[in-house]
Amino acid sequence: MSNETACALEHVRKRYGSGPQSVQALVDVSLCVRRGEFISIMGPSGCGKSTLLNLIAGLDTPDGGRVVVAGHDLSELSDEVRSDLRLNAIGFVFQGFHLLPTFTVEENVAWPLELQGLRSRQASQRARAALEQAGIASGALARLPAELSGGEQQRVAIARALATKPLLLLADEPTGNLDSRTGQSLLDLLSELNASGGLTVIMVTHSAFAATYGNRTIELHDGQITREVSAPRGGAQIIPLRS
Repeated sequence: MSNETACALEHVRKRYGSGPQSVQALVDVSLCVRRGEFISIMGPSGCGKSTLLNLIAGLDTPDGGRVVVAGHDLSELSDEVRSDLRLNAIGFVFQGFHLLPTFTVEENVAWPLELQGLRSRQASQRARAALEQAGIASGALARLPAELSGGEQQRVAIARALATKPLLLLADEPTGNLDSRTGQSLLDLLSELNASGGLTVIMVTHSAFAATYGNRTIELHDGQITREVSAPRGGAQIIPLRS
């Protein structure tokens, strides 16, 4: 696996349930994501988008094939080592924010850093830097999530993901609960972090507009990659993978 590869899926299959009621979530999916890429994943509900993210995160295991993240074959890692890899190499941004309601803004961003072993003062300093990078004013640091707008909560969630300095950011419908203007500002932020900081982003979205922020769009249907659309500076190139 190249050092330029952030993660890769090789002939991955995943089925949920058994018998006639079982669901084939992914069918022979192969995908290589290079460091510094911004990948958009699109497709209808139930096509396997969230399953794909869960497998990359090591939150679920494939029935066949393998998933490699930061050079590690996840199937060869213990649960504890996979958890450490998630903590140190992967950042998460969800549609529902997933902020701890009784923690302040600063505390929500600092607690994963303390899990990494940072002392409280160091964690606080890095949390504040990440919040500033995500566009959260210093006056909001002591507020609770319920006192913030949806857009501000999502920025806090992005700051929490960034503070651990991950190799890879996984974003599952990050603008789904936001109005169009706020959603675009969040997409602009992710794009800036990708372009200026080299952060690798894999974003699941239903929005064709949001998908344009990626330099490559992967389309999933019935658990299979059916098309890739690359958008280099010279213009888009459509790559059909299945008729």
